[in-house]
Amino acid sequence: MFMHKTALLAALSALLLSQAQAATTVKIATISPLSGAVSNLGVQMKNGTQLAINEMKPEFAKLGMNLSLVAYDDQADPATGTSAARRVVADKTVLGLVGPLTSGVAIPATQVMSTSHLVAVAPVATSEKVTDRGLKNVNRVCARDDAQGSAGGNFVAGTLKAKSVYVLNDKTPYGQGMAAEAEKAMKAKGLRVVQSEGVPAEDRDFTAVITKIQTLKPDAIYFAGLYGQIGPFTQQLRAKGVQTPIVSGDGLDSPDYVKLAGKDVSNVYFTSLAPSLAVVPAAKKVADQYQKTFGAPMQGTAIMAYDSTKVLLTGILNAAKANGNKVPTREQVETAVRGGTFKGLLTGDVKFNANGDRTAAKIYVEALKNGQRSTATTLNVTRK
Repeated sequence: MFMHKTALLAALSALLLSQAQAATTVKIATISPLSGAVSNLGVQMKNGTQLAINEMKPEFAKLGMNLSLVAYDDQADPATGTSAARRVVADKTVLGLVGPLTSGVAIPATQVMSTSHLVAVAPVATSEKVTDRGLKNVNRVCARDDAQGSAGGNFVAGTLKAKSVYVLNDKTPYGQGMAAEAEKAMKAKGLRVVQSEGVPAEDRDFTAVITKIQTLKPDAIYFAGLYGQIGPFTQQLRAKGVQTPIVSGDGLDSPDYVKLAGKDVSNVYFTSLAPSLAVVPAAKKVADQYQKTFGAPMQGTAIMAYDSTKVLLTGILNAAKANGNKVPTREQVETAVRGGTFKGLLTGDVKFNANGDRTAAKIYVEALKNGQRSTATTLNVTRK
């Protein structure tokens, strides 16, 4: 009988403990491609988020909150990502989202989230439409397409001194927006656009495009898309003996691009939203911990996700403290993130304007020579 009562009390205690823990659970969600052609970027985003969560768990524990990550795979598909956003909204323990990764997913997914006041901090979703809709729950730590695209276009005209250019995009909001801005900048500098066309993001056979490039002989190629597509394009182009410079955006910021394009790939440039770890002394400790935790080097998307998560988690903590050290509402977190000033991040201080865009950001132009990356130039971007 004594043992029976003891067992009963133990079970009751466990139940009460479980209920107490459930009442104080705080989750952060990510929505990114964890499978498919651009999964490297999606996994980087998830891992960068997890790293920041690991670091800040003790601060939440002091307030009696159990902090954890729930990650959703959107396969870079807007419908899949929007469905994931609905599931995130339905989980009342989720107080914020890091992501989505791509603009094509971010635009519809955050729209679904807006009425619930569930805040999103996007690491690398660059389309102007992400923030130009004026949603109070949407913020991002990266520069926009109108800044990144024009930076790439000016690089083609200024540094490469090209007189003619062939422009490609992957027919996604990201690719179309950035190609349009790059093309606008290049035309303003007097470049002749010999061709401007979109190729579906799933295309991997570029025979027809390369034939046109060989005929038109542009001085440079600007391709706005993601590494999973531009890698095979580069490989096929170089296999035909065409060494024309290729310029792109942060969608190339993945070691898997070199694997797809060829380890000796050269004369390739891309605008990056994240600094090289070599130029951020404070990042070494974070990068070492990333390598130790995930068994892979920290890349640009992981850096941006790490900073996005720090912004989101600090916003939640600020909202909790203003709420008497209690779990805040989603609306309180939404207000704290949009109105906060966040310091000590790998990419510098973060403050958002009325639309959720970062008021001061940097764009880095990276060069690939024999598969090795180096920073060609750094540009400052400000936005009121």
